[in-house]
Amino acid sequence: MSRIGKSPIKIPEGVSVQAKDDFIFVKGPKGELQSILPNNIKLEEKDAIIRLERTGNEPSVRSLHGTAQVLLKNNIHGVSQGWEKILELIGVGYRVQIKEKTLVFSLGYSHDLHYLLPNEIEAIVKDQTKITLKSIDKQKLGQTASEIRNLRPPEPYKGKGVRYADEHIVRKAGKSTKK
Repeated sequence: MSRIGKSPIKIPEGVSVQAKDDFIFVKGPKGELQSILPNNIKLEEKDAIIRLERTGNEPSVRSLHGTAQVLLKNNIHGVSQGWEKILELIGVGYRVQIKEKTLVFSLGYSHDLHYLLPNEIEAIVKDQTKITLKSIDKQKLGQTASEIRNLRPPEPYKGKGVRYADEHIVRKAGKSTKK
């Protein structure tokens, strides 16, 4: 049995979980999310603890057991506490401003880059070089952060670019001179 799949999920106060058809609906103080409940996996709730059990033992069912459990756990965390990613702009003249739901980047190109935020994502700009992205959906938050990072990925020589706050860039040595 999957070690991840068999671990119980504790439901925090104010969060409700419902299984209907092939979907799991999670409601909490920050919003509402849904995820797919794979075939041959059933949801059991008892005393504010949820367990996902498999009904079959085929490899395809075993592989989805842990995945379904982690997706449900992420949704519960999202609607109760929310998710957050911090991006930093490193480089001379690199900055960002927020105008309504659009981030305007100055990243050393000849023009400014405009990035329209999805409805589920909230952005807070600090010091013109730090962006805090918040959402209840971990997948959409990670996708948005990745798209913003790809506007100007960090380069290995000087480390300039857009990077995650906890990311470490492995630096390369520059040109060596002949002696």
